Amino acid sequence: MVWIPFWSSSKPEENSQSEAGASSKCPVDHTKLKVQDTQCPVVHKKGDINPHTNMPYDLSATNKVSGQKIDLPTERTMSSIPRGENPSEGVWEYPSPQQMLNAIVRKGHKDTPEEDVPAMVDVHNFLNEGAWSEILKWEQKYTESTGKEPRLLKFTGRPDTPSPRARFLQFMSVIYPSKYSVPPPFDRHDWTVLRYGPKDSKQEIRYVIDYYSGEPEPDGYPTFSLDVRPALDSFESCRDRLELFTKSIWDKAIGEGGRKE
Repeated sequence: MVWIPFWSSSKPEENSQSEAGASSKCPVDHTKLKVQDTQCPVVHKKGDINPHTNMPYDLSATNKVSGQKIDLPTERTMSSIPRGENPSEGVWEYPSPQQMLNAIVRKGHKDTPEEDVPAMVDVHNFLNEGAWSEILKWEQKYTESTGKEPRLLKFTGRPDTPSPRARFLQFMSVIYPSKYSVPPPFDRHDWTVLRYGPKDSKQEIRYVIDYYSGEPEPDGYPTFSLDVRPALDSFESCRDRLELFTKSIWDKAIGEGGRKE
């Protein structure tokens, strides 16, 4: 199991994984992401869902919602995550605070404090950068063998569908609360990653990401943990998970005095 702690104390710089102050929960599955010069040429009906982001095509990035009291930034931040199948597609863009509010209200959360939305966006971006960083670690041996970085093809939020591991941990927390007393994840995402193989072959790999809230820091700032791993739906993913499991057992067996990477 790979547990990655994240904590927050200040606003992160663009494309960094530094600390960011904000809410402890990603407020939306994800919002529609539209990269300039790669917009879909099809005119979609209102409410049509983008299969790559699981969000409506017509979600505005600039228009205010009814009754909105304050102006929110409409500028969007570029992520470090390669987008789509071709390098010409660039990187994914994060939602603007205005677009985030539009998504929140569209989901029925109309009582969200408008002044908190920019901080929500900071946390949203920060956690996604952390998730991609962990995916790159899983993909490292494939990247080294091919010389090609993986790319994120699509993603979807599944907060109402607990992953098998999350369900197992909750079951174990009932039997052994002293060892497995972890709260359920507040969100789950499934990310589909494009992996390059020998002779320019390509393979789609699904990753499961569980988002957990941790105990706040003494100064009150929230903490987070991400459980990032490939889904057990391919031979390669099963092998990679088994290799990590056996490596963790070996590292514990040889202790701190053993080999370090």
